[in-house]
Amino acid sequence: MKVLLIKDVYKLGRAGDVKRVADGYGRNFLLPQGLAVLATPGALARTEHIRAQANEKRAILNNELGGVAEILSKLTLTFPAKAGETGKLYGSITPVMICDAIKAQSGIEVNRRQLDFEPIRTLGTHKTRIRMTIDLIPEVTVIVYREGESVGLLQADAEAEVEPESLVEMPQAETKPETETETETETETETETETETV
Repeated sequence: MKVLLIKDVYKLGRAGDVKRVADGYGRNFLLPQGLAVLATPGALARTEHIRAQANEKRAILNNELGGVAEILSKLTLTFPAKAGETGKLYGSITPVMICDAIKAQSGIEVNRRQLDFEPIRTLGTHKTRIRMTIDLIPEVTVIVYREGESVGLLQADAEAEVEPESLVEMPQAETKPETETETETETETETETETETV
């Protein structure tokens, strides 16, 4: 099915472009959402008009959101997480967690659907792209480090690119510290088990 895009569609094209799309994608998503119309001869005659209007709107949006994109591109978010010896997380850092951290630090509200990444499942420094408009896609640096350790080397790598005052640390979940009696009891139980097996 050939469609004429009325609005910019991420990963498909800009307003005024004629694209060939799958029938279901066009019929079930693009047409009902008002993002495109069927590419009929009458619609194709309006292509230049649609393209000119979209360029004007895009320029206005880019001017308005340019400052916000600049703030977002300077952010560095840090997350403490539990991880195995190989650096794989027990759980993941999700888009909702990233959105909450951005709002906590900068006050800018970002929809989780604007984030362009899969949930983070490993320790280290990661880049997260935020789709504000088709032209403005700032990247936020996300540092995931092992709970109980300092950000240390990971933070040093990120600071080479980003200023230190833009760091924010998300509060970690409360963990119940072990008492000495629990540790002693566990050690005694392990010793008894080893002597029984020998």
